[in-house]
Amino acid sequence: MTEMVLFNPFMPGFTDDPYPHYRELRDTAPVHEHPLGFWFLSRHDEVADLLRAGLSVEQRHLAPHPVRDQIRAASGDKHLRSGGLSMLDRDPPDHTRLRKLVTKVFTPRAIGALKPRIQQLVDESLDRLDGGGDLVAELAFPLPFAVINEMLGMQLADADRLRELTGTLVRSLEPIADPALAEQIMRADLELAELCRAAIAAKRADPADDLLTALIRAEEDGDVLDDEELVAQVILLYVAGHETTVNLISNGVVALLGHPEQHAALRAEPGLIGNAVEEFLRYDSPVQSGRRVTTEPITAGGQEIPAGSFVILGQASANRDERFWGPDADQLRLDRRDARLHVSFGAGPHHCLGAALARMEGQLAIGGLVARYPKLALAGEVEWNGRINLRGASKVPISV
Repeated sequence: MTEMVLFNPFMPGFTDDPYPHYRELRDTAPVHEHPLGFWFLSRHDEVADLLRAGLSVEQRHLAPHPVRDQIRAASGDKHLRSGGLSMLDRDPPDHTRLRKLVTKVFTPRAIGALKPRIQQLVDESLDRLDGGGDLVAELAFPLPFAVINEMLGMQLADADRLRELTGTLVRSLEPIADPALAEQIMRADLELAELCRAAIAAKRADPADDLLTALIRAEEDGDVLDDEELVAQVILLYVAGHETTVNLISNGVVALLGHPEQHAALRAEPGLIGNAVEEFLRYDSPVQSGRRVTTEPITAGGQEIPAGSFVILGQASANRDERFWGPDADQLRLDRRDARLHVSFGAGPHHCLGAALARMEGQLAIGGLVARYPKLALAGEVEWNGRINLRGASKVPISV
């Protein structure tokens, strides 16, 4: 009897290239219950359906599970103070209320107004790459951080520390078995929350033309965000608006330079960049998976998932599912007509609020890089960040 394949992100080489394992799961165990107490889904149709289904994201709905409870006890059952109040961690009606207030300031018009400044930041980054160098250090990392920092109006004097804290905090989205790391994440969360509270107090005393001031002023039928809710949304915007876009730019360039014919096509037809970014998002998703909790029994892939189950939705796997994309799902094709049907931004109530901003940054950064450097090429081995969920390239040496 053949042993069933289980999702195993700790196997050697997984964080460098998880896609062969995802294919194996789609072929042999597309919907399965893991002994560690979660369900994993890997095919496009099931993942997309459950993302849109409006399932819960609140862990209070989880049913007891022996292994999961042991892991929670080992970590001291600590919770991030910022996490529980962010849109990402709330169900309706709380999620609806928070998203409505934040959406009031995160509008398409507000995002569109950022384009000249983003272009300026891209040009400054490309100036630093005139002699070649590390794409991540010079473009993919500093660009989205500068954008979200300036949008919020945070003090640039704190930029280095903010980078360090958000880099630590984002590891909370990974499986954590190390109590010391869990403690570091908690300390980073507390310090970042204090920095945000100080910034909120400063903006209340001296309002400015920035996103943080607009969030403070956002109102719907007399309802406003209180200070702790503001802190949680600001931290979410930092993490979601920065780390994911780093991966979009760096992973997209790695994919492009690994496919010379596609690189040549984009050089020849710069207008492809909009669809190219959708294909980059599909081909190597900046966020590999999402999470949901069932509040009632559901059926997926012919299997019943009980109420109170923790479900991991394999978005990166869904984006390579041959059953949906066809036999060339593992190939980068910048003219792919249905590329925008990827699930990298999620779907349903929790669809990424910053999708338009990420697309703009990706188009300006990658499009600008390709246009400016016709001889752009990899100049060494790509290094990956070792993360399971927010997986991306941490070093991309390029020559120009």
